[in-house]
Amino acid sequence: MKRIVLKLMMLQLISSLWLTKASAVAVPISLAKPNCPEKCENITVPYPFGIGDGCYLNKWFEISCNLSFTRNQIKPILKAVDLEVLHVSLQQGTVRVNSPVISECFEPEYFSGGAEYARVNLSGSPFFYSDTYNRFVSTGCNHVAYTIQNGAVIGGCMSFCNISNTVPNGCFGIGCCQTQIPFRLQIFNVLITEKSSSRYERDECGSAFLVEKNWFSNLSDDDYSVEFRQVRYVPAVLDWGIANGSCELDLTKKSTPICSTADARCGKNATDDYNYKCKEGYSGNPYLPHGCQDVDECKDPKTNHCPWDCINTVGSYKCSCPPAYLDLSSRGDGTNCFKASEFRRKVVILGISTGVGLLFLIVASVWIYRVVKRKNNIKLKQNFFKQNGGLLLQQQMSSDEGSVDKTKIFTTKELEKATDNFDANRILGQGGHGTVYKGMLTDGRIVAVKKSKIVDEGQIEHFINEVVILSKINHRNIVKLFGCCLETEVPLLVYEFISNGNLFDHIQDQSEEFSISWNDRLRIATEIARAVDYLHSAASIPIYHRDIKSTNILLDDKHRVKVADFGASRSVPIDKTHLTTLVQGTFGYLDPEYFRSSQFTEKSDVYSFGVVLLELLTGQKPISSIRSQEERSLAVRFISSIKSNRLFDIIDARVVTNADKEELIAVANLAKRCLNLNGKKRPTMKEVAMSLEEIKMNKGNLPIQQNHQEVDYYTTETSGPWDACSTSTGYASLEISAASPLDVKPLLWNASC
Repeated sequence: MKRIVLKLMMLQLISSLWLTKASAVAVPISLAKPNCPEKCENITVPYPFGIGDGCYLNKWFEISCNLSFTRNQIKPILKAVDLEVLHVSLQQGTVRVNSPVISECFEPEYFSGGAEYARVNLSGSPFFYSDTYNRFVSTGCNHVAYTIQNGAVIGGCMSFCNISNTVPNGCFGIGCCQTQIPFRLQIFNVLITEKSSSRYERDECGSAFLVEKNWFSNLSDDDYSVEFRQVRYVPAVLDWGIANGSCELDLTKKSTPICSTADARCGKNATDDYNYKCKEGYSGNPYLPHGCQDVDECKDPKTNHCPWDCINTVGSYKCSCPPAYLDLSSRGDGTNCFKASEFRRKVVILGISTGVGLLFLIVASVWIYRVVKRKNNIKLKQNFFKQNGGLLLQQQMSSDEGSVDKTKIFTTKELEKATDNFDANRILGQGGHGTVYKGMLTDGRIVAVKKSKIVDEGQIEHFINEVVILSKINHRNIVKLFGCCLETEVPLLVYEFISNGNLFDHIQDQSEEFSISWNDRLRIATEIARAVDYLHSAASIPIYHRDIKSTNILLDDKHRVKVADFGASRSVPIDKTHLTTLVQGTFGYLDPEYFRSSQFTEKSDVYSFGVVLLELLTGQKPISSIRSQEERSLAVRFISSIKSNRLFDIIDARVVTNADKEELIAVANLAKRCLNLNGKKRPTMKEVAMSLEEIKMNKGNLPIQQNHQEVDYYTTETSGPWDACSTSTGYASLEISAASPLDVKPLLWNASC
């Protein structure tokens, strides 16, 4: 007992010593150099920035705190580049400034004739516009704004307006567009032109500027319609560092080091320049001698993980047990604390009852473990059920008159056994919404198990959508859904396994061994058309697939079609003719009319099918980076070949050798109709399916001359979405990069250009 009391007294003594030491170190210091102003109005100015002679590192970091004649206020100005300072961050190596807006309201001469104008020049300074925190923005109707560097376009975007929606709702292409800026941008040059000469009723003031990307989240709808006309400056973020410096560089050019190696460290920042940071456990100004001071982690429970008492140390902290408690943890870190009296009593009771109650304790422990584990598993599965959209699925089941009831609910154990615990060797492929594994059920059926990538609201909606849609479908050319599983952290779909890959791979395979004959291609096209026609007209509720492409067309061992991937599909009420959505699709297959209006109709699926029909005819990819810019799109190249009477130059040589010329012309004519830019002039999928059936039935009896004329005199405009915008990800480019992986991968359009 005496030993226990002695140990407690020693712990209390050590605790008081550490607290005394920590409080002695924590001396508040100024962030500016000694005898220098630390603030200009309410803006803190830390060294290496400074106000007044001898208070800053060099001329680039000088800040003047004088009366601004333009604003009649005292403002901190970064003197070398003439920008107002809003905030300086030593930890991130950034300075937030007011960046100028180039606006037609204020400077109309720069909007006429496509003039180029530079408002900010940071050349030679250690400052760069941050590509992480900033965006290039243009506002107004039908304006194209470019950023220029050394006479070359390095980025830009275009904003649209229409009469029905002239007030932008966010900066996503309607009245306002935004894009990323290049790395290490120092010169802000702008070229602004009008896309169209037409004018709308609402007067527009076009503008362009670099702005902090989070700035838009603080604007209301009134701000979008009013503030863009009035604002002259917007907040932007500059990266900075010690240009051409090193960790050994003495910035003060004195014998005193910049910062103590015990409390600060040096490294490269985002612009490949050097800057200092206080080490973990310290805060302050690392550019001043001993400018980093210890942080008391014990004052804020969020900065320590002590379950009991916390003792601050220099640069860190330690956990301990409270007085009258014993620390029984193996590392002495205060995570296992017991009262001394309680510990003694438990030891005595345990020693007396060990022999008598050992068997009882083992049996009770096993029983309790099983009960708790069973309850936890039940609760966990219930949580996963809700998380994975179980309530939404139940709602869909009730609203759709039980159309999903036939879908089997698989258990986690069944699917883990079927896929060898989702072994990587069982992966069949990875799509936009998940990973597909090959598995075998206990009844011997070979299945494909689709596992969503991420558990978030967007992915859950895709999952539930695919379950509901596939459960409504019963067609031999559409992949069959066997069931789903909601017990796991990520939702799972189980559908029939299609053994022969997808149509895209077969078309692109140049080997004779796997070559698809023309008769097979014509049959495949017919089966795809039947399946899509079923979705549009024969299903209980019309369904728009919204992602028809050759990679979503699977083939079984007899090359029979199975249309797959309904994650983006939507059911359409009978009284509706279209869906208004964010533009989503894949380059090369995307309906230009849908791209322009955001209204997806059944004719949008027809356009995508027309591109697949071109792939079957030509054996070429819908978008190819190896072709010229004008003919990068297969649809554009096809129309161009028709206009110049070179149809057979583009058709796959493997097809020309074993197909009737009349059939090829008839199918080309049908593809041409499907690709009409006016959706109303495109045939329905039922008409497409009937036309393909007729071509198969009338083999060798097609009027070749009539089809020649229809193909030859096709004159519809061939521009597409790839002509109007670069990418949806906002990279600073007005052209699709030759290295861009757009051949087969899906792309979600955010209307950011």
